[in-house]
Amino acid sequence: MKNYLVILFQLIVWSGYTLVEWLSVNDRFVFKVFMFLVFSYLAIYIGKMILKSNRRTMLVTVISLLCYGILQILLETLVPVY
Repeated sequence: MKNYLVILFQLIVWSGYTLVEWLSVNDRFVFKVFMFLVFSYLAIYIGKMILKSNRRTMLVTVISLLCYGILQILLETLVPVY
């Protein structure tokens, strides 16, 4: 149950990352990478606080990032934004 809770919180973090990335469309690539690292740290920190295990935290973070990436790709192909 804790894993599911962490995945939900991390999906909220990744959604926030997408919103911030959308708002900073004119930023340089270096700043976008730095922003991704900050949001990744936030997601890992949330997972670590709830799960209290490094291995489970990294596994759940990778799973949530993969789920979010797949969801983003599916939404971009099914609902193109012009």
